[in-house]
Amino acid sequence: MRPSEGNAPERMAVLTSAAASTYLTNGVRSGQERLPLVALLRASTPVEDDSARWDTAPVRELLDEAMYRFAGSRPGADAWLAPRLHATLRMTRSEAAQAGPWNFLALAVAPDYVLWRHLPAGESTDGSTKKVSTARFCGPHYSQAFARLWWAAEMFRDGHDYRPVEIACGSQDMINTTLRLDVIDHRPTALAMVRVLKGLNDAGVTRLGDRVNALSTAVNSAASTLMYDVIAPDERPDHGALAEWIQAADSAAAVSWDRLPDGPEDGTTRRSSLDRLAAMFERFASEAPLRDRGTAPA
Repeated sequence: MRPSEGNAPERMAVLTSAAASTYLTNGVRSGQERLPLVALLRASTPVEDDSARWDTAPVRELLDEAMYRFAGSRPGADAWLAPRLHATLRMTRSEAAQAGPWNFLALAVAPDYVLWRHLPAGESTDGSTKKVSTARFCGPHYSQAFARLWWAAEMFRDGHDYRPVEIACGSQDMINTTLRLDVIDHRPTALAMVRVLKGLNDAGVTRLGDRVNALSTAVNSAASTLMYDVIAPDERPDHGALAEWIQAADSAAAVSWDRLPDGPEDGTTRRSSLDRLAAMFERFASEAPLRDRGTAPA
């Protein structure tokens, strides 16, 4: 379902969600029909900025490499791709909050990746044709195939350091559940949760996914009475450094496939705040009840 080499768009554009949804038929979402690229391009609005950061070729190369590297383990592509996608598509949060570019990327540039990553595996239990959820093509930031990775990298990076992103995106429960929470807008909170996740993983605990979900619930619930930004203050991000990093996209080399890229030097999290919250969240993780997986009643 990949656009042909001769017709693939060279530049990013904006495709509204209303326009995108009209093309997401059952046949498209099952991979049995091709998206009409010419019609999609006509329905899209070009990005006015002529910066190289809107070129599609670097993103397309990343996606092809991800599909090659993780052919036998599709979820594993998330941890590899998220930091590299973020460092390639250099955007402000305001730009990334717009659905239009993500819709265009999913429908006009890389629908094959969306199908490869999110088409359910195995046989359907009722004999129906398997389909990718519409939200993976055109949905909220925590569900859309590419927006979820970019935002995971944005929320879990520690300034220029993408190592916490790899840890977070190595857990599907972390990016599927925690990414929805408003509390991770606070950097010490987000990174403290990653530290606890790493500790649980290193300890080889059982039911890691359930423990991550229980931690997320506990952290979110406690936020109604605990003001994390007060008990664990953080430095303000350096918006000038972020702007410089974005502007440097025109001269930046392509991200490495074998080592993590460098993000913007817009400030790292205050260590004392991170340590304070990590200790608190470790208690949450040890005390939070796990989901009851007992036999459901008949």
